[in-house]
Amino acid sequence: MLTIDTLKEYGANVEEGLGRCMGKEELYLRLISTIPSEKSFDLLKDGIEAGDLGAAFEAAHALKGITGNLSLTPLYDPIVEITELLRARKEMDYTELLSTILDRKEQLGNL
Repeated sequence: MLTIDTLKEYGANVEEGLGRCMGKEELYLRLISTIPSEKSFDLLKDGIEAGDLGAAFEAAHALKGITGNLSLTPLYDPIVEITELLRARKEMDYTELLSTILDRKEQLGNL
């Protein structure tokens, strides 16, 4: 079950995230509970698989904002990395980084 304690164990900066939600724990938890179903994860994956780095960048940039605002550090850090690589339109194999992001999204969904 998603709680402040499980988010702390996951590695989220709960104090910072709660601060952005004016200390409203229920709001913070409700917002986080929407992250695993966020469509931008699929858009990121699809963009990378199709070689559409522009579309993948847009999805990664959206995820960066969402995860950053909620202080979901385990997701945020690799998303920042992929966002900057995609911003530069770096031609590379994104498989490992994408896998990390999707695994951490799955972990969050299982809290």
